[in-house]
Amino acid sequence: MSGKEFASLYLPLSADLYRIAYYILESSQDAEDEVQNLYVKLWKSLDSLDSVNNPKPYCIRLLKNQCIDRIRKRKADASGLVKDEPDACDIQDEIESRETLEKAMALIDTLPETKRKVLRMHVIDQMSYDEISKVTGMNILTIRVLVSQARARIRKGI
Repeated sequence: MSGKEFASLYLPLSADLYRIAYYILESSQDAEDEVQNLYVKLWKSLDSLDSVNNPKPYCIRLLKNQCIDRIRKRKADASGLVKDEPDACDIQDEIESRETLEKAMALIDTLPETKRKVLRMHVIDQMSYDEISKVTGMNILTIRVLVSQARARIRKGI
């Protein structure tokens, strides 16, 4: 993913992400910090963001997890149980997430050209079926079937 794509897909989400973080953390400063941390994390994984189907739900999930981790750390700090090392489960979850993402990307690359093209237009470019129909000249129902088949094949392979 290029920097321009990142800026157009992810940066406009900042206001919504801030509101969610503020709702969870009940602190303006903490909410700003977590949104900033999220963007740093996303930027570091820029190459893998091409496989994200829906940026907004993806970002919300990551942000919620970060906020929950911050609350847990705050509670642990308050009780004197500070953990310096990451939990083995957290590391394992991260590894599994990356492996799943890599598998999905590899599976997308194995799709027939038409399915791959339509899937990318719908999921990555967030084009509606009607817009895709105008660009490709295909019937809307055909496009829906192609997207559905592509998603099913990816799910089956993962």
